Amino acid sequence: MRTRVSSGSPYEPIIGFSRAIRFDNQIFVSGTAPMDAEGNTVGVGDAEAQARQCLEIIVKAIKKLGGTANDVVRTRTYLTRAEDWEAVGKVHGEYFRLAKPASTFLVVKGFVNPEWLVEFEAHAIVEE
Repeated sequence: MRTRVSSGSPYEPIIGFSRAIRFDNQIFVSGTAPMDAEGNTVGVGDAEAQARQCLEIIVKAIKKLGGTANDVVRTRTYLTRAEDWEAVGKVHGEYFRLAKPASTFLVVKGFVNPEWLVEFEAHAIVEE
């Protein structure tokens, strides 16, 4: 059985995706951008603030599906500016220091919204 959660992103109904899906003991979190509840970009120009917003959304979705940040086993971080990796990595470490997930940082040309500097994906396995 699959359980889905929404973060209220305005892109979810347009594109047709869920913020996160739990299937058995696994939770898959979609690419998560630094938006507030109204769809506005949080921390314009500030990669650290944007990373924090993304990870807050991700952890909230995982909690709604019965997991915690410590259940995260894989993350992918997408940056538009390579020089932001340390600031974003520091925030990633704050959220996942104990979980120590497998992690990849990638530099991409851009996102749907040019104000976004960072986006994350996550995968968690909840121990029964």
